[in-house]
Amino acid sequence: MEFSKDELERAAGLVHSQMRPTPQYAWPLLGARVGAQVWVKHENHTPTGAFKVRGGITFIDWLKRTFPEVRGICTATRGNHGQSQARAAVAAGLTAKVYVPFGNSVEKYAAMRAFGAELIEFVQDFDEAKEEAFRVAEAENLFIVPPFHPELVRGVATYGYELFSAVPDLDAVYVPIGCGSGICGTILAREALGAQAEVIGVVSENAPTAKLSVEAGGLVETNSARTFADGMAVRVPVQEAFDIYREKAARIVTVSDAEVAEAIRIYYRDTHNLAEGAGAAPLAALMQEKDQMQGKKVAVILCGGNIDREWFLTVLEGGVPEV
Repeated sequence: MEFSKDELERAAGLVHSQMRPTPQYAWPLLGARVGAQVWVKHENHTPTGAFKVRGGITFIDWLKRTFPEVRGICTATRGNHGQSQARAAVAAGLTAKVYVPFGNSVEKYAAMRAFGAELIEFVQDFDEAKEEAFRVAEAENLFIVPPFHPELVRGVATYGYELFSAVPDLDAVYVPIGCGSGICGTILAREALGAQAEVIGVVSENAPTAKLSVEAGGLVETNSARTFADGMAVRVPVQEAFDIYREKAARIVTVSDAEVAEAIRIYYRDTHNLAEGAGAAPLAALMQEKDQMQGKKVAVILCGGNIDREWFLTVLEGGVPEV
């Protein structure tokens, strides 16, 4: 998979018809902590509070043009992908059936319903919910929206297009990995614009499937993925995404839930922005690697700010949310 600069310009034009480009700021207090110039790409400032909204715009546009007979979609999510798809699908006159695991973010679930999703809580983790979504889509003649697809990645890559256009001389970018659209979109945008930054993936130590797979040279599933950084809570890697980040990511860093919680506190103290777990993970990884990033120009993708109130209060009090 690859995109030309012209393709990303067109995708950005479509995305920007529904939302403004998100800002990227170099925050001085973050820079002082790390000893580097630290740019934050604020995907927490989108209409759904997360980067996934971009892929919803491009995917549903492609779907309506390519399969005009489709009456509805079906998908699985931990929350941000589902908001994105429900928002775009319902606005385009489609139904949106969304499968989610039990025990996840109640506020993300409320947001999906508000965007018009028919929400079905099913089983205990995302990967099982995904299997059910595929089964139901076939049984009910709905169009399945997988977690990784070229038309999703095309939209997601527009945040990388914005970032590398605004700050072309970055030395490194830290990106969280769930199913992989974020890191792959960042890599493909970097290549389309000819930027030279390292792209560094970040996973939870409780959901390390992407890192284990890269180290093994092939897909490695895990038995569980219990982390409050739910955007990274994936047990089963996606082959198409793995093929890209295995070859083109500089490395993958593992962070703990405690490190993620501290990064959420740092974001709030230093920038007064809310970060959900996956959104704070890149900063947690940068804090781990700050010695090797001294004096450099570094970006972290704050991919979402949709953290539940109770979890956020726990974090602010110095704790780590339990899942």
